[in-house]
Amino acid sequence: MESKRKATVSVEGGGSSEFPVYSGSVGPDVIDIRSMLSKLGMFTYDPGFMSTASCNSAITYIDGDAGVLLYRGYPIEQLAVQCDFLEVCYLLLKGELPTAAQKQEFDSMIGHHTMVHEQLARFYTGFRRDAHPMAVMVGVVGALSAFYHDSLDINDPHHREISAFRLLAKVPTITAMSYKYTVGEPFMYPRNELKYVENFLHMMFATPAETYKPNPVLVRALDRILILHADHEQNASTSTVRLAGSSGANPFACISAGIACLWGPAHGGANEAVLDMLLEIGDVSRIGQFLAKVKDKNSNVRLMGFGHRVYKNFDPRAKLMRETCHEVLGELGLENDKLFKLAMELERIALEDEYFVSRKLYPNVDFYSGIVQKAIGIPTSMFTSIFALARTVGWIAQWNEMISDPEQKIGRPRQLYIGPKRRDVVPITQRK
Repeated sequence: MESKRKATVSVEGGGSSEFPVYSGSVGPDVIDIRSMLSKLGMFTYDPGFMSTASCNSAITYIDGDAGVLLYRGYPIEQLAVQCDFLEVCYLLLKGELPTAAQKQEFDSMIGHHTMVHEQLARFYTGFRRDAHPMAVMVGVVGALSAFYHDSLDINDPHHREISAFRLLAKVPTITAMSYKYTVGEPFMYPRNELKYVENFLHMMFATPAETYKPNPVLVRALDRILILHADHEQNASTSTVRLAGSSGANPFACISAGIACLWGPAHGGANEAVLDMLLEIGDVSRIGQFLAKVKDKNSNVRLMGFGHRVYKNFDPRAKLMRETCHEVLGELGLENDKLFKLAMELERIALEDEYFVSRKLYPNVDFYSGIVQKAIGIPTSMFTSIFALARTVGWIAQWNEMISDPEQKIGRPRQLYIGPKRRDVVPITQRK
């Protein structure tokens, strides 16, 4: 990158210095302050990295004020309607949408990597049956590095590609096995003749005694959920993957770190929190009472699934997920189901309430995706695992981009130290 502009930082009583200003292809410009310590003897202070670009990236772009989400330049609303999940995976990994021939080859490659080592299946018996599926996934995905020594050279592009294929193919199998283990059912092996999402639903819901026949409407709904969650710029879990990868850790360990971060209720657990909120409300007649608590600053009650850290307008994914939600409920005849009727009424009231509209607290993708997954038959405890399955491709793409970046260094955030100044140790016999 070359910069023709400079930004001058002046400190009262501490001098001033110039720093380069860079422009991306779209979005705000950035000031390169890497030399600030040597020039001014200072760091910047930015808790939560609200105004700090930690890297340059060509993968995903978000304009939160305009409600825009682009994967490699393509609007999410076009990708979710015109592509399937593996097309989007190809795009994120390789930078361009595949041709028909490339898509067929890619699908075949992923399909033939879906099996996991039989010894890996034994890992599950080390967990309690009531273990959270995310706890299981953190351990099992991290353990993949113990089985695939032939693709751990992160400086070899071919090794990185093979690791990407393996992760993309095996995480659905590992996710489904995590579910089967918690409910005490036998693991179902993947079937190569099934498409990606069909295969996952088969591994989730088939049993040796009964074949599972995927409903095309439900398959498309889950496929769309995966597309909408595939990547989301430098969020907490993606930043975790990049930070872990900056140390030279293998890709399986990095993705495991991302899964662990995603587990947090403020990140990947949001759609699970939506269902918990609906169960707490319990009935349509109690919505008004609940919203009154939400508006009360002293109640600490939050309206889950509304608003977003990045989107200050309508979440572009939410409109697509809303359509899918109503399609699924209609297909399954659940429009009058008590829980789903409650969710739709809450949505209607909140969208008409000036309190929420004025604060731009619109329903986000988590509000609808939890409802859709519940309707499909996926238990609430698995919601975050489905999110991890979807986000795996984004993590891989971001990790691979980071490894290939010649400017990348091991992550090392600075701090504003506020502890005691230097002091001497007093012998224990003299301490009071």
